[in-house]
Amino acid sequence: MSSRKPRSSAGRSAERPVDPSLAGDVLALYERMAQIREFEEQVHALFLKDLVPGTTHLCQGQEAVAVGVAAALRPDDYTTYTYRGHGHVLARGMEMVAAFAEIMGRAAGVNRGKGGSMHLTDRHLGLMGSFAIVGAGLPVAVGLARAAQLDGGGRVSVTFFGDGAVNIGAFHEALNLAAVWKAPVVFVCENNLYGEFSRVDHTTPFEDLTRRAAAYAMPAEAVDGNDVLAVRRSARAAVERARTGGGPSFLECKTYRHRGHSRSDPGRYRPNEEVAAWMARDPLLIAQAKLGELGVPDAQLEAIREAQRAAVARASDAALASPLPKPDELERDVVG
Repeated sequence: MSSRKPRSSAGRSAERPVDPSLAGDVLALYERMAQIREFEEQVHALFLKDLVPGTTHLCQGQEAVAVGVAAALRPDDYTTYTYRGHGHVLARGMEMVAAFAEIMGRAAGVNRGKGGSMHLTDRHLGLMGSFAIVGAGLPVAVGLARAAQLDGGGRVSVTFFGDGAVNIGAFHEALNLAAVWKAPVVFVCENNLYGEFSRVDHTTPFEDLTRRAAAYAMPAEAVDGNDVLAVRRSARAAVERARTGGGPSFLECKTYRHRGHSRSDPGRYRPNEEVAAWMARDPLLIAQAKLGELGVPDAQLEAIREAQRAAVARASDAALASPLPKPDELERDVVG
């Protein structure tokens, strides 16, 4: 175990003037992040009421990564993501009722209640799977990128994964093959500093995870993962490179989850000062500050939060009213 003292690496975004013409754009991004935040808070409440089978892995604090990257994609692009994937599916347009129903194991769920919290999937939205196995989505994303490459339709594949995945074999195999094929795939590392309970400096010999991409001659960039505009800017460049034949890219989005690894984890292994530093850099607060520079009053943003809170409550109630799956659903969509 490292003898280094735990420290915050929250840092600051590179300060850029906010273009006044972006006001509508930033408001839309803020609204989507607010939706995800309220959705996750409601999932937590449902779990405490014993309405969610199994466990949940929530993404409060990481909303800017999913929303910023999704804003750079076409509707027909492919996405793979992790078991902390509620924000990714909402950012790509999954309906909240279908997502809530799936999480609660109900028949109205996007996978008719058989996937649950860790397996929200909808191929019609390019959501090709959340994976409970760490790093398992990376080789799938490379395969999807290869299919897109052969198809010639200009589609791009994006895969989201945590910092813990950069030390496993599937990560290295996926990056190597993507580089060899010049596959149109973007690797998005959501570096929230902790692989489950272990801090990155206890499991990896350096904290600059973009160095992993150098071995595969792959363009890489570290970005403030709590600044939705910074994420979108970097994602747009990487996606455009992939779409125009430039091959894969690696984005390290530095972010932080507000809660523990899963609902059974209180997160007490994280130093209080580290948590406080990152909480002060909440993605919603950063977007709020940018909107303030554009003259958008806080009252308008609070109205957005309240509207999303109400929409989330309605969706949750509708999902809860859905029946449980019938027994014959057990063998439906199963390849024997």
